[in-house]
Amino acid sequence: MVRQPDVGRRTAILTGAGALAAATMPWLAGMAFATRAPAAGDLRTIPSTGQSIPAIGLGSWITFNVGTNPKFLARSVDVVRAFVDEGGGMIDSSPMYGSSQSTIGHALATLGRPASVFCADKVWTGRVAEGPSQIAETGRRWGVDRFDLLQVHNLDAWEGHLETLFAMKAAGRVAAVGVTTSHGRRHDLLEQVMRRHPLDFVQLTYNAVDREVEARLLPLAAERKIGVIVNRPFQGGALVDRLSRTPLPGFAAEVGAETWAELLLKFVLAHPAVTVAIPATTNVAHLRQNKRAARGGVLDAALLRRLTDTIAAA
Repeated sequence: MVRQPDVGRRTAILTGAGALAAATMPWLAGMAFATRAPAAGDLRTIPSTGQSIPAIGLGSWITFNVGTNPKFLARSVDVVRAFVDEGGGMIDSSPMYGSSQSTIGHALATLGRPASVFCADKVWTGRVAEGPSQIAETGRRWGVDRFDLLQVHNLDAWEGHLETLFAMKAAGRVAAVGVTTSHGRRHDLLEQVMRRHPLDFVQLTYNAVDREVEARLLPLAAERKIGVIVNRPFQGGALVDRLSRTPLPGFAAEVGAETWAELLLKFVLAHPAVTVAIPATTNVAHLRQNKRAARGGVLDAALLRRLTDTIAAA
């Protein structure tokens, strides 16, 4: 029996252009997105296709690795049901995530395979020749014959796997192709791949503490019209746990944030290059809070500075 801890609460805050904030977040300089109203509540645009997608997706690392335990499977179905009820969007998984793929497949089958789910998974094997069979098995576990997005997990054997994925895209067997990193690793290689290949998505770690990607990777994604999927927006829950001992700033109410998790997600989503954030959770209430983070207001430069100062002091 595999037990799964809840990855916790998420959120963040972001803002528009301003000299004050530009000093701590250079990407803000010259940007006019502070006054941008959320489109249709929480939708973003995939740069390479123009397709709309909800800005808050759903990760599955750890949280959906529940084996065949009926109690935990039922809980996972409840989370996916709430996700669909809140507008759906990207659900992301990987062969690395234990039974998570099968858990997702079980939830989708239970819910009648809702059309609002954007199916995203990965190929994860050091042997390129094994990629096609692994992808086929992933599809069987999900119960789908075509993915909206397939990615090379953590750039493992990326050259050969990208050839496979681009061939699948050309044949209409997958809609979009991407590569992933996590925990701030392999950024130099990721930059090279982004410059050399016509990717639809990159997935990387970004949050109010881990901000290295602001310097090169996020601007490059915007320049190359590559969608950005953000993993670990709460540092696997550690950041929310740390901030739970700090009172929520009074200015949170100005942007409609009721929890630290919502503020942290607002931070992530405020960067104009970010397309989707994929927090994971085992808790329906937390899922709904995560979704709400995309629907409130946006912090201006002064409030962003106060937020980052508060986090630094916590």
